[in-house]
Amino acid sequence: MTRPDETTPTPVQSPAAKDWVRVLAQYREPSTWRSILELVVTLVPFLLLWTLAWLAMSVSYWLAFGIALLNGAFLVRIFVIQHDCGHASFFANRTAQDWVGRVLGVLTLTPYDVWRRTHSIHHSHHGNLDHRGIGDVLTLTVEEYRARSAWGRFWYRTYRNPVVLFVLGPSYLFILQNRLPFGLMHSGWRYWTSAMGTNAMIVIGLALMIWLGGFMPVLLIYLPTSVIAGTIGVWLFYVQHQFEETHWSKTEDWQVHQAALEGSSHYVLPQPLRWLTANIGIHHVHHLYSRIPFYRLPEVLRDNRALAEAQRLTIWQSFRSVNLHLWDEKRQKLMSFREARRRYGLV
Repeated sequence: MTRPDETTPTPVQSPAAKDWVRVLAQYREPSTWRSILELVVTLVPFLLLWTLAWLAMSVSYWLAFGIALLNGAFLVRIFVIQHDCGHASFFANRTAQDWVGRVLGVLTLTPYDVWRRTHSIHHSHHGNLDHRGIGDVLTLTVEEYRARSAWGRFWYRTYRNPVVLFVLGPSYLFILQNRLPFGLMHSGWRYWTSAMGTNAMIVIGLALMIWLGGFMPVLLIYLPTSVIAGTIGVWLFYVQHQFEETHWSKTEDWQVHQAALEGSSHYVLPQPLRWLTANIGIHHVHHLYSRIPFYRLPEVLRDNRALAEAQRLTIWQSFRSVNLHLWDEKRQKLMSFREARRRYGLV
């Protein structure tokens, strides 16, 4: 039952999807000074909170830990800036934004060139049932789940468990998996250089941290900030694509613009959450035209009412999306294991 203050996601109809590309092209140009400002107002508070947490260790470990958790929100914003660099939307100069992205990747534990390539694959194939597995949350159809062995079903149910997805998963992804160029292991030296270069800088930073303050700054500041940022980031990515009326289709029926709009949510967040997440909740517009700088996305909604109303997902609705696990090709909806058991007799 939809609450009175909620709006059911309304997909923009596919005949108009391609037309939006021409409309959105006028918002693609970044402002160098605005981008620099966004970088400064993100990095300066992040570094100040890091310093404050370090100083707080002499007063209370719990205080330092609390400040580190708070700083995770600024690390999320740093990641979104890195994300814009990967889409060539942050600076007009590609070389400058690539190096900014690589430096920020040391803070976010994400090798920039590896992530940029896998994320490009995600954008290129999002919503296509025949091209899953890189840069997305694994989603099985009802029939695929039915065809699995008991062990395969158990593995998938474990993978989709909220504790795995949002507690264990983010730490594994950012702390362990990102240390190697998974998905691009045989794609050339460039991605290995990105991963190993990022790893080397992380090791240097950790060594310096331990030399100056021992292991407590790592345990009380570095890891909590990284883990909470990773958890928030994975949550945002999940709700941006895993909602009941999302879009999945086979290659023969798949159309990139339609999938971009209908398969990405407009996550409606209050301020200051919109600022801290750098408007990444306006994800349907981002997927349709990824070259728009994040700070121009509100302009798009302001000028285009249809996009402002499309694919809206409230915070309350996003919590319920955690219980959606399988894609029902017949009904074109995500459904829970419970509903699949009731409707199709799956176990």
